[in-house]
Order: sequence, then C-alpha cells, then structure tokens
Amino acid sequence: MTHDSGNAPAQRPARKSAVRRRALAAAAVLAGGGIALTACGGHGGSAKAAATVSSSPSASSAASSSPSASPSGSASANTQLREDANAAKNVSAAKITITPKSGSTGNKLNSAKVTVAGGTLTHVTMTVKATGAVVPGSISSDGKTWTPKASLSRATQYHISAQATDPQGRAAAADTTFATTTATSTFVGYFTPEDGSTVGVGMPVSINFDKAVDSTYRAAVQKGITVTSSSGQTVVGHWFNSKRLDLRPQNYWQAGSHVSLTLNLAGVKAEPGVYGVQHKTVSFDVGRSQVSTVDTKTHMMTVVRDGQVINTLPISAGADGHTTYDGQMVISEKDQTTRMNGATVGFTDSDGKGEYDIPDVPHAMRLSNSGTFIHGNYWGDKSIFGTVNTSHGCIGLSDTKGGKDPNTPAAWFYNNSLVGDVVIVKNSPDKTIQPSNGLNGWNMSWAQWVAGSALH
Repeated sequence: MTHDSGNAPAQRPARKSAVRRRALAAAAVLAGGGIALTACGGHGGSAKAAATVSSSPSASSAASSSPSASPSGSASANTQLREDANAAKNVSAAKITITPKSGSTGNKLNSAKVTVAGGTLTHVTMTVKATGAVVPGSISSDGKTWTPKASLSRATQYHISAQATDPQGRAAAADTTFATTTATSTFVGYFTPEDGSTVGVGMPVSINFDKAVDSTYRAAVQKGITVTSSSGQTVVGHWFNSKRLDLRPQNYWQAGSHVSLTLNLAGVKAEPGVYGVQHKTVSFDVGRSQVSTVDTKTHMMTVVRDGQVINTLPISAGADGHTTYDGQMVISEKDQTTRMNGATVGFTDSDGKGEYDIPDVPHAMRLSNSGTFIHGNYWGDKSIFGTVNTSHGCIGLSDTKGGKDPNTPAAWFYNNSLVGDVVIVKNSPDKTIQPSNGLNGWNMSWAQWVAGSALH
C-alpha cells in the first residue's frame, strides 16, 4: 500500500577539534533537514574561537565571559559550570536507541526497532504521522526490545515515542520520525508545514524528496509544485540540493494570509526510470507577525508583534569560543522538554561523555538543524540573564525545573511563539547562519534565492 502524503520528518538530537566541529556543521547543512542534533550551540566564529556546531543548554564550557561581561558576570559563568554538572547528575542510566534515525527517508519496511541498554522499556508508541493511526507492536519479555508486529507500509512517515527506566527508577525518553522507502521506480516529497497548521510569518514551504532529483528534471518537478497565498505574494522555489526544495516569497508572509501547496507530481520524472506519485493539495494559515531580536551585546531580546514591542526579555547567548550564529532564524519545532547532550555535537570530556547532559531542558525551540535552540535554563545562576553570555551557542531564558511556572521569561516566550516565528540574532562575533541550516533561507538575498530556482 502506498501513501502519497508526507510531512517533513521531524528534526531532532577533552573538547573536539575545530575540524570535527566543522564537519558536523557541514553534515547538518548538506542533510537539508535530514540531520537534527539535540544539544546546544552556535558556530564559535569570534576571532579567537574555533568553529562549533552545537546548540547546548545555556552553559559555558569555559569560565570566560563575553567581552561586555563584568567581573561579576565571569563569576556567574563559573557558577554556571557548577550548575551544569549538578543538573547532569540525575541522568538516567537507561539509554534508548530507536532505528531508523530521526529525519531519515527510504527506510526498509522491516527496519523499525527500539532497544534499551542500562534499563527496561516501559512504553513504546508508534503511529502513522499523517493519520495518527497506532502501529501494533510489543516489548520483549526481558524489556530490552520493542518491534512492530507487521511490516510497515511504503512511502509512509512514522513517529516512535519510547520511555524506559533504569534500576534506580530514573526515567529516560526518546522519539523519532522517519519515512519508509517508496518503490524503486517512484519518488515522493515530504513537506512542512503540516496541513491545517497555523504558523509564523517566516515559515517557508520545505520539501524533502526521498530520492535525488537529477538536475535535468528539476524544472519539471518544480513546475509540478505550486504555492499560492491569499496575500498575492509571488512565491519562488530554491533548490538547496538534489533532495531539498524550499519555497517562499521575497519578504515574510503577510500576517493573516492563507497559503496553499499543490503537489502535482504524478508521472513527473525525477531521474531515469523514477516517477512521482503525488497529486494533492494542502494548506496552512499564517498567524500574527512576530519577530524577536536577540542582541548578544546587551543580552536582551526584544519581541515585536504586529509592529509593536510586547516584551523585552533578558537572555544569555553563546560564550567566547561557542558564540551564537548571527542572522535570521525560524523556529522549526517546539518541545516542552528535551534532552541536550554535548556528545551529539562533539563536546565531550576525556571519558568520552558529553561535557553537559541535561535530561530535562524546558521550553526548547529549535532554530537550526545543527543544534541551535532558544530554551529555558533552570540550572544557571539567575544573574547571568541580561548580564553575560555563557552557553555553547544556544539562547537561554530564565526558567524553573520542570517548566511549570508560567511567569518565567522562558515560559512566556514559549507560550507566545509559533513554529515559523522569526528570531534574529545580531551583534554576535559569529558568522551568519547558512541558509540551508534549518528553515533559514531568509539569510539569502532575493537575487540569490531566485538564482537557485530551476525555473528562472
């Protein structure tokens, strides 16, 4: 059975050398949405800093403060190091592994599996992403493995959520979104945003194909994809690589507009012997306009909605050596809680473990594929916010453990943000984020964007 609908797979998850960190960054860019790192970081682009990719919890791996930090700010950064270590002490020994990897496509129909080391699986749920239908499966008698009871369907996206506990009763969790293979003679495009969703003004339409589209046939494939808006804005597609096509207007979407995406790819050739099977239309709404600007020198974020400042929040951005990317970034996912492990982006101690491993980072919103987040920080000294940059590249906001207090800056920003809202970072010594690293094509000029179209 072939399903022709798809939303883009979710993007998830002694210090390494600059070469290692640059390699991770390159992988994130080339993947075009297929790689997702859950750890905090920017690039580390200051004159003295090595390149970094992580978006880690707002925590400094060095005691240095930003150039504008006062001596008390430096002391706060030292406190942050201690707080990071304390926050990581209660990490569960249970390590869950889910295959296939999050964001992957073209997976075999019998490839789904969940395993755990150092603990026991307590609950696993697998669903079809488009419909929410539950896929039956079972946990083995020893609690170490879960598998579905039957083969999966072709060209279908699935989501797996798994929980486990270690011998001390400490909980662990993991989740994955992936897509199965199409027939060898067909291809499909997985799209975001989701049908019927309401998004921010910066949200592009992003399509990831499960098979490469040869340059000879990209014009035909692009002709089969149309995006129209009630605002009347002209929308142009840009190929980041052979599997990724993003479409957007010259400027942000107009607030309140209604956008439709039509995929008319049935019979369209992607490469010799490979043809499309999709013929469908989906739509989404653009909500109010919200653009937030983070100033890494003043350590403040200004939130502007429909042209009016509605809040100014103290933040802590990337420290020296781990500076936050500059540029326009789009919130691509929101998680009430997520785990951030430095090992996923190359920040490890001499024992090979992550420099930080925070199991319950609250109010996390992804800004890049390579791991940049804006998130709550409950473990750091409150004095760092608005005062000093202490993170591995993420943007931190003051929060409480568990994120239950709605009055914290992090909770307020999370509750007042949509996927697709824009976060602009300025005055960082880092480079501007690559347009393909996340949904961040706004960092291209319109001329550069149009130049990447197969139709212009």
